[in-house]
Amino acid sequence: MTKTSLLDLLAEVQRGAVSPEHATERLANLPFESIGDTHPEARIDHHRALRSGLPEVIYAAGKTPEQTAAIFARMSAAGHDVLATRADAATAEAVLLQTPAAIYHQPARAISLRQSPPSPPRGRIAVLCAGTSDLPVAEEAAVTADLFNTEVLRLYDVGVAGVHRLLAVRPQLATAHAVIVCAGMEGALPSVVGGLVGVPVIAVPTSVGYGASFAGAAALLGMLNSCSPNVTVVNIDNGFGAAFTATLIARATHRP
Repeated sequence: MTKTSLLDLLAEVQRGAVSPEHATERLANLPFESIGDTHPEARIDHHRALRSGLPEVIYAAGKTPEQTAAIFARMSAAGHDVLATRADAATAEAVLLQTPAAIYHQPARAISLRQSPPSPPRGRIAVLCAGTSDLPVAEEAAVTADLFNTEVLRLYDVGVAGVHRLLAVRPQLATAHAVIVCAGMEGALPSVVGGLVGVPVIAVPTSVGYGASFAGAAALLGMLNSCSPNVTVVNIDNGFGAAFTATLIARATHRP
């Protein structure tokens, strides 16, 4: 349930196209729904889109494939756009068995289902990654932002080891309302990007690098110490969190 769908439902009641009883049934699962006997531990937050403007997302890691599939199917039945992150192949198979219209984005380890009517994108986000080893995190960000109806510019393999690659895409960067930069190793790329654009840069340290990278900790610390004041940082490998925040920034900045 989104603000738009709620207003549409109330308008239908006002016009007499929908009875108050039927509207009550459709609102019965607000603000949340327990899946019940099959998975009583899961409570779906159908109210989140009304509060934050973006729907609840399923974090599949740590859940069984059956749990994720059941939650995904129930959110689908409620009419939401649905996204599950950190989904392995077994989870994707279970979800697609119950929800065949869903799409598994293997590089991003994400499963998506778009059900909202087509509408113009609300803002533009550029997603950059330093190298192809950072692609899973960058794609998680790109798939998330795309499902949230944001235009996504994918600008990959533009790391500082060959900075001319980054400079070549500078005109495209200039069109974005927010920029997500995913990088491992020493994590230098967000600082360079921050010096080239006049919009917020969300840095995502990735767990890519040799031993002294400490599974992304070195990149995290480097990004936190960035000298570019428009750079802010999310947790290691958190492409989803970066996309969520970038989407809200793009929506606030973009004026149709």
